Amino acid sequence: MDSLRGPSPALLRKRGREKKKGDDQVNTPPAAPSILPDARPRLPRGVRLVHNEAQGGWVLLAPERVFKADQIAAEVVKRCTGEASFAAIVDDLAATFAAPRERVEADVATLLRGLADKKLLEL
Repeated sequence: MDSLRGPSPALLRKRGREKKKGDDQVNTPPAAPSILPDARPRLPRGVRLVHNEAQGGWVLLAPERVFKADQIAAEVVKRCTGEASFAAIVDDLAATFAAPRERVEADVATLLRGLADKKLLEL
């Protein structure tokens, strides 16, 4: 079972983006390709988000694949109904979690782009 979370420290090290001893620059992951503000993300046919106690929480079910979603990923995916725009989803999450909109937008774009790359989301 795969997991839907932000990049892990091991993955950042593997990509060579982790801050090394003596570095004076802040290490930030590269920006995800931008998603248009009016894009209406939705789960494609055959993919669904369900709460499953046996799996320990939220899972994204796709044909012959299961992805465990952490709480934040689940909150983002719940809003991807095809009705709300990307900008509206970001605004809602920023208000719900009292977080800076720019940070929420970057994090949500990274998550949604990753899901789209795995064919688990349509943008």
